[in-house]
Amino acid sequence: MKKIEAVIRPSRLHALKKALADIGITGMTVIEVGGFGRQRGHKEMFRGSEYEVDLLPKILMTLIIEEKNVEDVIDKMLAECYTGKFGDGKIFVSPIEEVIRIRTKERGREAI
Repeated sequence: MKKIEAVIRPSRLHALKKALADIGITGMTVIEVGGFGRQRGHKEMFRGSEYEVDLLPKILMTLIIEEKNVEDVIDKMLAECYTGKFGDGKIFVSPIEEVIRIRTKERGREAI
């Protein structure tokens, strides 16, 4: 099993969820977060005053999937989240040793 974490633009969430559902991936955790990378935020105007926005709104999506689905999920994420501009996000893939469903005590693949 693998854990995929993706930091993406909030505007891409709906399209990505639909694309993942199309390939049978429906379980995920989504958290609204703030952060920055190379772009280091940006400046905005409010009531005539300029101010620095250094933590940009992002979405952190976490999925635990079978290893055989990793490349399909990554391909969908790249296709749906790419704009070619700074701030498109990052994808992190990590191994998962064990998954346990608390309600049923199922382990491994059955717990996903």
